[in-house]
Parts: sequence; structure tokens; C-alpha cells
Amino acid sequence: MTSESEPPAEGTATPAEGTAPPAGTAASSEGTAPPTARPRGVRPPGVRLPGVRLPGMGPGRRPSTPLIITVAAVVVLVAAIIAIDATTHRPAKAAAPPPAAPAFTLPSLADPAQQVSLGAYRGHPVIVNFFASWCGPCKKETPLLAHYYRASGGKVVIVGVDANDSATAARRFLAANGVAYPVGFETTPAVADAYGVASIPQTFFLNAGHRIVKRVFGDVTMKDLNAGVALIDGGTSK
Repeated sequence: MTSESEPPAEGTATPAEGTAPPAGTAASSEGTAPPTARPRGVRPPGVRLPGVRLPGMGPGRRPSTPLIITVAAVVVLVAAIIAIDATTHRPAKAAAPPPAAPAFTLPSLADPAQQVSLGAYRGHPVIVNFFASWCGPCKKETPLLAHYYRASGGKVVIVGVDANDSATAARRFLAANGVAYPVGFETTPAVADAYGVASIPQTFFLNAGHRIVKRVFGDVTMKDLNAGVALIDGGTSK
């Protein structure tokens, strides 16, 4: 006696047509979908891209703050050393030469028919002194200048410029102080302005190239004269 198949019991599920087999069971080779392709440039989870790792930095760890500070300090130090080295080996700029003394030619106070010219002493150091007979400090320094000139035997060239003065009073003043060096009489302030002289006395020390290597405001002292003469005697002619 043949028995007919019984319908499935109530509550049991029958696999639907086309559903995937349960996990752990092999699917038939027919009708299986190919594996999904991974987009280009996307790395699978858990895979690290190769890269540079700082010393003391383990896999999967970020560099610590002290390590970053140390690396930055080293970079700054190296940059500073390079900058200092470049500055040290940079050729030094040549010092600018002293300013040139303006040339002048004035009538002589002793003899207006003669002239006193700075150009007459070209190639020789010169002391140029601006003064006036009415000037208080000038009355103090002029006897010193006259004595210094006589003591040098004329080897130290001194040229006086009498500014803003009376010719008669100036001649008396020079005679009273035994001045033997040449003195020019300035009828206009042109020479004083060229030297930037706004007050007197002022004294300029010129080297052999007639460049101003020392300037004294007010009455000169023996110390000023010795220091200035040492400069102009050792100065270059350029």
C-alpha cells in the first residue's frame, strides 16, 4: 500500500525558491555571484598603508607631543646654524671714507692783496680753525694754537678763517696773540656754511687727502690737538 506524502507540519519553514543555502553549506557552482570588486584606492579594513615612522613611534601610534617638540627644536637649531654660518662668511662692507673738506680761497687778513687757499696745501694735512676776535672761547684757544704752530716749526699746517668779524679788530687780536699762521678773512658766511659751522669756535682736522677725520666744537685743548694731529699724520691721502 503506497502512502502519499504528508504536507509539512504547521510552523516549519520551507526554503523559498532562489534563496541562499544556510550558512556552512556549500552553494552549487551554478548561479553563484562573483565576489564584489573593491573600489580602487580604498584599503581594506585593518590594513595600514606603508609610510615613514618616527623613531620611538610604534605601529599604529601617533608621535607624542614631546617627540614633536624635540624634532621642531632640532630643525630650528639647524636653520639657525646655517644662517649664522652664512652671515659669518659674508664679506664685510668697506667703511665709508671720511667726508671731503670743502675747498675755499679767501683774502688774507694780514694782506688783502694776498689769498689764503686750502688748495695751496694739497697733499698735506691741515688744521682749519674758525674763529672771531669777539668770541670768548676763541680768546682762550687762539694763544694755544699760535704756540702749537710755533713749537712745530711750521710742520703742522694751521689755517685760520676769521668769520663774521671786523678786519681791524681781527688784526689787533692776531697781533696780540702772536699768530703767525695764515688767516683768511670771510666777508660772507659761504665758507662757514659749506663746513656746517653755525657757532664758533670750531676746528677741523684734515688728512693729506683733505678729508675731515676729526671735528672739535668749542675751544680746542692740547689733548685735542695731539689726538687730531696723530689722526691726520696717519691718515690716508684718499
